[in-house]
Amino acid sequence: MAKAAVYDFSGKHAVVTGGAAGIGYAVVARLLQGGAKVSMWDRDAVALEAAQNAFGPNAQGVKVDVSDEHSVAQALKVSLAFVPQVDILVNSAGITGPNISVIDYPVDEWDRVFAINMRGTFLTCKNIAPVMKQAGGGAGQGRIVNIASIAGKEGNPNASAYSASKAGVIALTKSLGKELALTDIKVNCITPAAVKTGMFDQMTQQHIDFMLSKIPMSRFGQIEEIANMVAWLASDDCSFSTGAVFDISGGRATY
Repeated sequence: MAKAAVYDFSGKHAVVTGGAAGIGYAVVARLLQGGAKVSMWDRDAVALEAAQNAFGPNAQGVKVDVSDEHSVAQALKVSLAFVPQVDILVNSAGITGPNISVIDYPVDEWDRVFAINMRGTFLTCKNIAPVMKQAGGGAGQGRIVNIASIAGKEGNPNASAYSASKAGVIALTKSLGKELALTDIKVNCITPAAVKTGMFDQMTQQHIDFMLSKIPMSRFGQIEEIANMVAWLASDDCSFSTGAVFDISGGRATY
């Protein structure tokens, strides 16, 4: 993989959900490399402690349930005590749910997937966007990057809740991007194909093989590749894109 560009995030404070593992962890590392301070939001206290120890004093671990409005509000207070502004929000927290057909899908599992993937993204945007709007002399400035999925465009069989929730993330991104278009807050999302992380532990081998078969490049994405695209979207260089969907699927996307 080619050497990644380094963006200047000096003086910036980022909140990264799901920041203690997987794509979120790689995003945290990328933002820290550029000089940002990062609040890692995650529900796994053990992983948070390990990540904070690995990253050092410019990273703060905050235990949070992104699906709970009170928990998100409290986490934001903790993060604002760390740095009294939020310049970047990356929504990476997510779960896959079981690989089951729609007609057999348990309702409680459906609700659990939507609570984290869809409601969680909504709650973080709802709480953090107003903080961003206060920046820049009231004109608003910031970057919001939501991690959706190619499944949200195409709909993977036996992954209806995941696919539908990620389609919701795409639509939320478009709506919020338009609402904030007259500020300097850019809201975009990316739609990765499968990236080999701990989320694979939630999937059947049959489903993993299916996802690989759909990628023309015949490999899974690397978390560093996802973090590279997130870094550009979180940077000042991303100045005329908002409410947009950026493909990173090894050629899988057909539209």
